[in-house]
Amino acid sequence: MGVTNSNKELNTARIDCGGSFKIKLSLAAAPDITSNPTDIVLILDRSGSMAGSPLENLKVGAKAFIDIIDEATDGSQNGQIGFGSHIGIVSFADTATQDTQLITSVADLKDAVDALDAGGRTNHEDAFTKALDLFDPASANAKVMVMFTDGVTTAGGDPDPVATAAKAQGIIVYCIGLSGNGGIDEQALRDWASDPDSAYVAITPDEEELKELFENLARNIAKPGATDIVITDKVASCFRVTGISSPTKGTANMVDPTTVQWKINELGVMQSEGASFEFTVEHIGTCSGTVTVNESITYEDAEDNTVTFPSPTVEVDCGIVICPESCTDPAEISVSGCSDAVEIDAGDICMDGLGRIVQLDVTLRNVCPHKRVALAVLLNEVDALGNEHKRGLKTMTVPAHTREGCRNVTVRCLNFVLPEDLDVSGSTGSICNTRNFKVRFIAHYIDNEFEYRCCDVVLRRT
Repeated sequence: MGVTNSNKELNTARIDCGGSFKIKLSLAAAPDITSNPTDIVLILDRSGSMAGSPLENLKVGAKAFIDIIDEATDGSQNGQIGFGSHIGIVSFADTATQDTQLITSVADLKDAVDALDAGGRTNHEDAFTKALDLFDPASANAKVMVMFTDGVTTAGGDPDPVATAAKAQGIIVYCIGLSGNGGIDEQALRDWASDPDSAYVAITPDEEELKELFENLARNIAKPGATDIVITDKVASCFRVTGISSPTKGTANMVDPTTVQWKINELGVMQSEGASFEFTVEHIGTCSGTVTVNESITYEDAEDNTVTFPSPTVEVDCGIVICPESCTDPAEISVSGCSDAVEIDAGDICMDGLGRIVQLDVTLRNVCPHKRVALAVLLNEVDALGNEHKRGLKTMTVPAHTREGCRNVTVRCLNFVLPEDLDVSGSTGSICNTRNFKVRFIAHYIDNEFEYRCCDVVLRRT
């Protein structure tokens, strides 16, 4: 079957600036379907929330799955699933229906898929029960369930005991979830799926991705188990790897501060199995908001399995960031051919940056909404005797924010130009000596919620 599933997930959806989170990589693999005949039951959700395009996309994905298994078992799409494998269809809403038995006719399977109509509630317990009843306990074939659903359980009993009983009989359980159709219980899918659940669960918010999910699963089911696996995961530049755990199978190491590598000699060669690997990542950059964690992630093995990992995002909360001063526009220069030198006219340049530049950031704590803040920054240079010499004063209005509740507001890139001829910190014979400064901040609200008049007294001269 090859690599039957791959996943990358985070242990949290949100961190603060400088916070840490864990990344978990997972793989599942199984032996070749031609040498390991397999009975597969597709369990398809046809509840009311699937009406319209979601059901149509599901049908396209399920039929593509059937075609791929058809070709994989005997080398061609000849309308018959060969080498002892079978597929069955179970669909469910208020109750579940065995739309086919475990059969080999591709036409009959597709007819059953095309006949599905959406309506009713969602009964996962009956769906698992009807699917379990399709399998012959005396059969030596490998057994696989593929549960697709787009919602939480709203009818019937608790599906957990039935899914647990199926796994106890050696049935591999995959779960595909469509989360963009009103919400699913992701933890329930993880409880139903085989272990490690991260390797046997795939969730997408986009119904148009269902075809790709079913195709990838079918293609990987049809391949042999994977050997000489190498996974290289590089996180984005505003993160760094701070620790790695021992994988459940294989070995892992940190290549550099942003890259880890996971190697597995073989997976799923003799029987279906999964593996997982965790590592810890810390936020170190200036990026905030919704940040993509991946810089890149690559997979390779000796069997040329096609494996795609998700690209998860994390919400990085750095409060509110304001940059009151923009950088100067750069002069663009092009050097063509084999030229060793180029002459350009850079135009007029305002000489406002002679000497060194000190760039300051400051975070204003617990700024309440709808209130502007007056901010002053005073910079003094300190000489060898401890005397302070004025080097700059800046005042500005920090705009009011509209977030709920009081928030931290970060003001970045407050620049002060420090000419070398004003150096009082040390030797004036060098431009590389240490210069010492003190900075003070003054901040207060501009806007008040009430009118206030000091003592309500007016002084008059007599």
